[in-house]
Amino acid sequence: MTMDEDVERILLDEQAIRDRISELAAEIDRDYKDEAPILVGVLKGAVMVVADLARAITLDVDMDWMAVSSYGSGTKSSGVVRILKDLSADITDRHVLIVEDIIDSGLTLSWLRTNLRSRGPKSVEICTLLRKPEAVKVDIDVKYVGFDIPNEFVIGYGLDHAEKYRNLPYIGILKPSVYAD
Repeated sequence: MTMDEDVERILLDEQAIRDRISELAAEIDRDYKDEAPILVGVLKGAVMVVADLARAITLDVDMDWMAVSSYGSGTKSSGVVRILKDLSADITDRHVLIVEDIIDSGLTLSWLRTNLRSRGPKSVEICTLLRKPEAVKVDIDVKYVGFDIPNEFVIGYGLDHAEKYRNLPYIGILKPSVYAD
C-alpha cells in the first residue's frame, strides 16, 4: 500500500506550493533587503518549507531550528508546549523570522513568539505555509501566509500523522479512516 492511497484528495499540488514559496521569498527579500533575518524553522514539520524558502531567498540568510511539541501523536493540539530542541544561535539584536508549516490554534506559535521576543531580538515575525483561520484560538499577527486552508487534517510537505506522510510532495487531506479510532 502506498501513502497516496491514504489521501482523500490533494489540496495543494507541488506547483502551487513551489509558486507560493517563490512569492513569499520575494516578499522577504524586499522586506529584509537591508539586514537579512535568521530563519528559525520549527521542527519537524517546517523542514521542507525552510529548505525551499531558503533556496528561493536571494539574501544571505542564516538558519536555526527549534523543536516544540503540543501534539503528541494525535490530530489536535494539546495546547501544552514543550521545548524539545532550542536554538543554537544567539538572536540578540537580530531580525528573526519564525518559519512554520501550519498554524492551527496558534497557541504553540504564540508561546514561541513570546519566548523568542524575551531573548532581545530586533524583531520577530512569522512566515507560515498554511493557516487554518477557522481553528485559530489566539490572535496572532502573521506577516507571511502561504495559504489559508479549511479546518481539515492535512499531511504532506513536512506535515505528518504519527510521523508518516511528511515526504509527500503535496498537501493532502488524509482519509478520516486512517486516523479514526
